[in-house]
Amino acid sequence: MSSGDQATRPDLGFRTILVVEDELAVRDTMTEALGLFGYRVTAVDSAEAALIAIERDVPDLVLTDVHMRAISGVELCRRIKNDPRFALVPVVILTGVADLAARVAGLDAGADDFFAKPVEFTELRTRVAALLRVKALVDELENAEGVIGTLALTIEARDPSTNGHCERLAM
Repeated sequence: MSSGDQATRPDLGFRTILVVEDELAVRDTMTEALGLFGYRVTAVDSAEAALIAIERDVPDLVLTDVHMRAISGVELCRRIKNDPRFALVPVVILTGVADLAARVAGLDAGADDFFAKPVEFTELRTRVAALLRVKALVDELENAEGVIGTLALTIEARDPSTNGHCERLAM
């Protein structure tokens, strides 16, 4: 890769992945593998704990098991995607190979991807990296939108004849 290619790619360093898995062995394996791939990993054992963790520190990606105790991974995905603060966080659901009903429900809830259990870690690394690249680009667009909005409001504030123009355009 040339240095020019590197300059146009979003930085994937220090990306945070929230692993939501009620089985300790699977949670530990996923946490270790993702850590080895260079991600910061937070792991919780339930969807309820995940909702608390997301409020405290918004992850760049959520990786959740589909079948858990009180709240399923599909319901967790739905709650994340229905909250405007978290709607753009990619959610990946872990399912059984033949669990078509869970895949359809996950898509309906807004899941961004699925992995069959047991997870193939080479595929996991590649697909997670792809989702995080898209997330990084979306983050850059949101930042640019904020800068442009602030600039427009600053310009508007300097000219009394355009008072409220930006707000009217946004409607």
